Amino acid sequence: MDKNLARFTLRVEKQLLDKLAYISEYEGRTKNKEIEQLIKRHISEFEETHGKIEI
Repeated sequence: MDKNLARFTLRVEKQLLDKLAYISEYEGRTKNKEIEQLIKRHISEFEETHGKIEI
């Protein structure tokens, strides 16, 4: 595994996960990649409002 990739366990209601599976299949992505896209979009929107996050 790439050392730059971190693992994260997510607990979520089954209905939400099933809906995510539907959307990710529609978009041609895995659930993992769909979540990654959602996180990237949220970070981008946050940074537009509050400025770049410096890590």
